[in-house]
Order: sequence, then structure tokens, then C-alpha cells
Amino acid sequence: MLAASAGAFAQTAPQGSTRALPTVTVVDQADAPQTKNDLRVRRTQIGKGNQDLKDIPQSVTVQTERLIDDRNLDDFREVLKSTAGITFQAGETGEEDVRLRGFSLQQAGDIYRDGLRDAPLYERDTFNDDRVEVLKGSASMLFGKGSTGGVVNQVSKQPFLMTQHEVDYTIGTGRFNRLTGDFNIQTGESAAMRLNVMAHDNDNHGASQQKFGIAPTYRWGIGTRDEFSVGLVHLDIQGVPLYNHPWFLSEGARGTIVPKLDAKNYYGLANDHLDTKADFATFTHTHRFDNEGQLRTTLRHGKYERDLLASAISFAPGTTQANFGDATVLRRTPKARVGETTLTQLNSDYSGSFDWAGKRHDLIAGVDLYRDESKRNNSATAGLAAAPTTLVGTPNDGAVRPDTRGPIPFTTYDAQDIGLYAQDTVTIAPAIKLVGGLRFDHFTASYRSTTGVETSARTENLWSPRVGVLYQPSALESYYASFGTSYNTSADTYQFTPQPPANARAANTPAEKSRNLEIGGKWELFERRALLGVAAFYSEKYNERNTDPDTAASQELLSGKRHAAGMEFNLAGRIDAKWDVFFNHTWIPVAKIDESNVTLNPAGTGAQVKGDRPGLTPKHSGSLWTTYRVLPKLRLGFGLNWRGEQNPEGARHVTADSFVTADAMAEYTFNETWSAKLNVTNLADKLYADGLYRGFYVPGAPRRVELTVKTMF
Repeated sequence: MLAASAGAFAQTAPQGSTRALPTVTVVDQADAPQTKNDLRVRRTQIGKGNQDLKDIPQSVTVQTERLIDDRNLDDFREVLKSTAGITFQAGETGEEDVRLRGFSLQQAGDIYRDGLRDAPLYERDTFNDDRVEVLKGSASMLFGKGSTGGVVNQVSKQPFLMTQHEVDYTIGTGRFNRLTGDFNIQTGESAAMRLNVMAHDNDNHGASQQKFGIAPTYRWGIGTRDEFSVGLVHLDIQGVPLYNHPWFLSEGARGTIVPKLDAKNYYGLANDHLDTKADFATFTHTHRFDNEGQLRTTLRHGKYERDLLASAISFAPGTTQANFGDATVLRRTPKARVGETTLTQLNSDYSGSFDWAGKRHDLIAGVDLYRDESKRNNSATAGLAAAPTTLVGTPNDGAVRPDTRGPIPFTTYDAQDIGLYAQDTVTIAPAIKLVGGLRFDHFTASYRSTTGVETSARTENLWSPRVGVLYQPSALESYYASFGTSYNTSADTYQFTPQPPANARAANTPAEKSRNLEIGGKWELFERRALLGVAAFYSEKYNERNTDPDTAASQELLSGKRHAAGMEFNLAGRIDAKWDVFFNHTWIPVAKIDESNVTLNPAGTGAQVKGDRPGLTPKHSGSLWTTYRVLPKLRLGFGLNWRGEQNPEGARHVTADSFVTADAMAEYTFNETWSAKLNVTNLADKLYADGLYRGFYVPGAPRRVELTVKTMF
């Protein structure tokens, strides 16, 4: 009421005055910054255009800045680990392969920032994230290649029309120190500048990490017909990676992983390193039409680098659980990856509504263009001498191995894609909407060996449909059914895996194809303060490549098939004025490899075969976070993360046990300017296998205690 009164007063000219007042545009809620006091998001652009979450006929899980801040999730991987349905393959060369519903995400390039493809090379931090959105199920109509299990979109913080600043300092176990600043300055009637900065130093018992990030963004014309923004991001992360821990297996035909080494123990070399850098610039223009439609165009250019030299830890021959102890010898095998990517992208999306043939139409349409120029060496270990061994009882022993590799040769990969798409949502009755969309992509890629010889190339022309129906009998409920497709090109892993000359095109096959059927509902609860979503899904990859067996001469086949079926549950929002809840759970009771040319090893070991459950596909996974304001100045929080038992891919005889970890938080607000927050992560100090590979695991993080002091001014 006060705002309305003030607005009326401002627009009332003095008696006798003829001064004209400027035109004011009411900004749609999706254009406003996400409030940091909310666990719920109402509108999103992950489905292209500005859409209410209820109007997207697929499951969407959103982790807001409030949730990320409450749980101290400063690493992007930690955000994903608290998202249902996501698992991690421990990367053979240190770069995680993220899975969603059992289907690969990262190697397919399904991680985005502000709707544009994000390079897979670098370590990510959340200091400039407004929220992280996960769209689940096939989505090639919206995003092009990849997106079989879904996509993850990081939404960057944007300037807004207010002067407001926040500074946070966190100190914690493992000599953890982190300082962040979020400064927003209104510079004019419709312009603002926002600067996010981060400095991070963590010894982490030997697996240290130092990070520095800066992200300035200037936005002008906010809420007017033509709005512009330009932003820069520099993120430099230097660390020492805890690459893996070896396992013991319990007795039996399908052994269970028995972790023995303390999760915080680092057994690599003192001069191991994982250094990544990202520098990119983004320019965005939004034009708003008189009919409430808008055209949003974004141009981004960036360079991303990765330099990894790590030690894969293994037990010396003859080690058993019976003779395991502090004197047990550990070997250190080098693993290395060096790479650089230059990525240029242009995206232009139109969204608007119109009436035609007596029906309401909500149209989204656009064009995506990108060029990817990469060079890599995925096994840059030539010339290294053997590393000294170490003992279980002497972690972080300070040993080094000289880097004697010399110049590192690179393979090169170049790709470009042009995608065109359109989707129409037609209101055929007051409560019924039909959704139909189609995308066409022209994709080309080439791969050159370290000698500069082109060994593989592909050109793909691919069509991606999407159809659905929405039934919305009231403003508080929405029911839907949808069908979508996706495809994974041979170049999804930035190479075609060229083999010896007799089999030089082993993995150079046409695109794999997948489809997803989903039926669900979304309901606004508790006087529209919370959103509940429930869905059943069936995802199927029906022409999967077979590259695991040693029948190398016959690998140009798309003969594999797998599927997963289950349910998704999402709840986010405020139960009442004191109680907030975030809950997401994925249940996959059925997952199966339906067809495969992988033959069963007589010993029952090795890769999964026909009839097996795919690796990295637990039946249950999810996360819960809830806070309650017990006193006007005191807020308490509690959370759980859980994941059911699963197998590593390529090790059908190995099982990682299920686990549940608990977190807690207490926040005290002294006044409008100062507050303090205490976080304890993994309260019980649970030892468990988090990321999995066929020969080792990455332990989940041990108990952490962190104290954060915040000032707002």
C-alpha cells in the first residue's frame, strides 16, 4: 500500500504543471532477482522463455541461493550431490562424469550457465550463482545434443535496482578460510552494477585448494523496452587433488566395497596439482515488444584451461584386510590430463503470446550457434619416473616426483553447431493446453591426432521433437504428460577414440538416441508458499554404442539398449512464517541393460552385461533440508543426503553400500547488519564411497565444522 501511494504521489503533477512523466514498465517477476530468503522459485528460463515452473511438463529441481548459502555449498559438485538422481563416476583422469538417472551428463556437455553450454574442463564455484536448476529427462528439443538424463543450468547473479552489499567470511576445519563479497550499486534510474568476488584457501589435510574469483556485471535499461547487460568472469583454482582411495571387497560373488582409509587422508605427492582457469565475457540484449513478447539475445566467448597431474593410489601386491595396518605399502601411479577449450556461443530466444484461430498460443522459438575449439592430452604422463611408495600410517608425507615430461603433445577437436527450434503451447480449453515443439541441428566435428592428421570427422543433421499436454483445473494445480527425445553424438567426449589403423573409426558412429515419457503433477501448497511436484518417468536409450568388449573390429555398432523407470518427488517452499523445507527424491525401481554385445566374463567380473542393472543407478537418492526459526533471532537447520547401493560402471561384481549423511546449521542474527552461522557437515563422520570407478572410489567428505560471519549494509 505504501508503494502504491508513493507511486500515485510521484505521478501527480502540481496544479498548472504540464510536465510529462517518463514511461514506467512493470518488470515481470522472472526478470527480478531471486530473493535470498526463499527456497522456492516460481519462474525460470530453463525451459526457454520466461515460464512458471507449473507450465514445464517435466520435473525440475531448483537449489536457490538461500539453500546454497544455508548449507555452505561453495563447490558446484556439492550442489549436485544434494540433488536427487545424480551420481558420480570418478574420472579416470580426474574429471568427474556426472550421471542423472544413470545417463551421462558432463561428458555430453549437459552443464549450462544462463542457458549456454558450459565448458567441461574447469572446476566450478558457486560464488556467482543465483540458483542451480536441474531439468530432468530428455531435452534435446531445447538444448540440442546430449541431455538424455537432463540438463543442469547455473543461473548467474544479476544487478538489480537497489544499493545493497553483503560480505561473508568463513573459517573451518582443515584450515578452511573463505571470503566472499556481493556488491550491488544502483547507478541510475534503470541501471545497476553488481560485483561478486571470492577468495578461498583450504589446506584440507594435504589436498589443498586455493581459489580466486571475480565477476563484475553491468546492466542498464532494466525493465525498459531495450535492456542490456555485460558481464565478465575470471575464476582461477589451484589445488592438490585427492584422486582416489583403493578398496577392499567383502567376501562373496558380488563383493561390497569396504573403505579402510580415513576420508581426509591424502596419499598423493606434494607436487601433484589440479589447476583450472575460466575466463569468459557475456553480452545480453533483451527487447520487449508491445504485445508482451520479448527477444533475448546472448553472446558469450570464453577460454577454459585444465592441468592435472595426480597420483592414483593402490595397495601393494599381497595386501589383504587381514594384514592391513599402518605399515601397509601404498603405490602411486601417475594420472594426467592437460586441456584447453575456446568456446564461442550465440543464442537468441523469442517468447511471446498471441491469439490465432480462436486459441491462445504461447510461443518460444530460437536459434543456437556455437563453435568449440579444443586441444587435449588425456594421458599426459610420458617421461615421468616412478613415484616413491608411501605407508598407510604416513599420509601427506611430503614426497615429490620431478616433472620430467617435457613438451606435451595435443590432439585437437573442433566442432560447430547450428540449432533452430520452435515450441507452441496452445490453450484449447480453459484448463487444457497442448505442447508441441521441434528442433533441427546441423552438427559437424573433426578430430586430429597429435601429428595433426585428421583421423575422424562427422556431420549430423538431427531432429528433436517434444509433445505434451497440461491439465490445469485451477491456479493451484497442474497435471501433465510429455514425451521428448535426445541424442548423443560420437563427439560428446571431445574425441572419437581413434584406434589403430585397422579400426580407426571405432567410436565414429551415428548419434545414440533416447526418449523420455513423463506423467506428473505440480501443486501450490500452504497459501502458495510452496510447490510440490510428483512424476513418473520412463527413460530409454535405444541404440547405445557398444565399446567395452575386446571385439574391437566390430565396434561400429549401435546395438545396445537400456532403460530406467521410476518416480520423482520435489517439494520446496515455506510451510509457515517460521518453517522452510526443501525435499527431493528419485526412486528408480527398474533399470536394465536390455541389449548389449558385452559378453559375460566366466568369473562374473567385468562390465555389465545384458540383464544387469546399469552402473551408477541407485534405486533411491535424494536430499532434505529444513530450517525453523525457534526464536526471533535464532534459526536452526537440519539436512540429510542419501543414496542407495550401486555398482561402478565396468565392475558388475562390485557394490558400493547405501549411505545417509546428516548436516546441521544454527544461525543467529544480531541486528540488521550482522549475523553468524555455524555449519556441521556429515555430523556422524560417515565413511562412504561417493564417486565410483571400476578400480577405485573417491571417499565422501569427512565431518566439517565451519563458522560464517556475515555483514549486510
